Amino acid sequence: MTDPATTLHEILGPKGWLSGRDAEPYRRDWLDRYGVAPLGVARPATTTEVAAVVSACREAGLAVVPQGGNTGLCGGAVAEQSNAVIVSLSRMAAIGKPDPESGSIIVEAGVVLAALHEALEPHGLMFPMHLGAEGSARVGGLIGTNAGGSQAFRFGMMQDLVLGLEVVTPDGAVWDGMRAVQKDNAGYQLRKLYCGAEGTLGIVTRAILRLYPTPRQQASALLVMPDFAAAVSFGAFLRGEAGEFLTGLEFFCDLGLQLALKHLPDLAYQLDKRGDVYLLVELASGSPRVPLDDILTSALEWGVDQGLVLDGALATSVAHRAQFWRLREEQPEGQRLEGPQLKHDISVPTGAIARFIESGAAICDDILSGVRINPFGHLGDGNIHYNLSPPEGRADFDGKAEQFAQALSLLATKMDGSFAAEHGLGRAKIAMADLNRSRVERDLMSRLKDAFDPRGTMNPDVLVRPPQQRKTFE
Repeated sequence: MTDPATTLHEILGPKGWLSGRDAEPYRRDWLDRYGVAPLGVARPATTTEVAAVVSACREAGLAVVPQGGNTGLCGGAVAEQSNAVIVSLSRMAAIGKPDPESGSIIVEAGVVLAALHEALEPHGLMFPMHLGAEGSARVGGLIGTNAGGSQAFRFGMMQDLVLGLEVVTPDGAVWDGMRAVQKDNAGYQLRKLYCGAEGTLGIVTRAILRLYPTPRQQASALLVMPDFAAAVSFGAFLRGEAGEFLTGLEFFCDLGLQLALKHLPDLAYQLDKRGDVYLLVELASGSPRVPLDDILTSALEWGVDQGLVLDGALATSVAHRAQFWRLREEQPEGQRLEGPQLKHDISVPTGAIARFIESGAAICDDILSGVRINPFGHLGDGNIHYNLSPPEGRADFDGKAEQFAQALSLLATKMDGSFAAEHGLGRAKIAMADLNRSRVERDLMSRLKDAFDPRGTMNPDVLVRPPQQRKTFE
């Protein structure tokens, strides 16, 4: 029998097959928690080559691990067994010509999000997905994890932005679902099923994405709030006041601001007052006739009168707006530079944000007194990046990382929220899902996996347990 590596090398050529040291950059996950050396890394250049790789791996009994930009936080895009092939679509990065009349564009799965943004600029169109890793995150990975980002409350998650898909199935067949229509009710919504499947049901190779006109004007403000309850109340008022023009509603806390200013000296905070919570608000419109500044100014005046806003400033230029956004976007980097941290990706109903943060603080302090809590995220959709740093003077969490994760996931579940808001389950959160979701829900997911991938070779041990391990939750 031909050696599988030789077969894959013949299919892909020297540029498309990496092994040994050449495969090393693909081996470990973003947080360096998961990943062993795979048999090799396949870098196909066409959908036909992807299908040939998947078929060859199936014939040889090798696991297939799709990998996008490898920016996920749950270890879902690296191999945990040596008889696996990582499939990177980095060579499939073609961006089609946008169709302004249909509001869509065809892209290959290896397209980097930032490159898509840049390609659309001359056409007056935008793809409304923005996140911190957009300089390396790829479209296929965004689909696989059903990414959200800072404008999800306005434009939806990735599943709402995908019109059509092309997918290589676990048996090497190609499903052509490239239909550029929003309404397609000819059966099960397969395109949405692949959004959030984390590569366990097949490999996305191409997509048709929804586009929107680039805003012709924006109004942005940075606000100082006395507490999270005030931020939630003001956010609710603003959603009613600004309606469809509200495109940004981000929050961060004073600890996060302190760490960002401490470790990133080029950051600037330009308001007179400090508070417990900060809100970054943005309005946008495709029409220059909409009085965005007046709408935002009026809302801020109401917030001040109600005691919900302590201080604030409107951005006076594009550069000024960028400074506001950097304060929010550098929250993860400031905490990373401070030292060890624990990341928790939580979502709760928007009205429960303040209660979750208050209850979570008490729970975390009981687990480890003095632990520093840095909640930040998307007020518009209830997504809280609930990150922890050790107490001052300590370099670790005293071995209590799992205790924090379990307690916070249980709290989110009790509040009808989720412990996996944006980053999926990967390998890191399978046990958490088994504990916090019903047997019926987990069993339905397992049955889908078995139906699509009966041999269990497509990204095994991700999202659901393999059949022999499912007794732990059944």
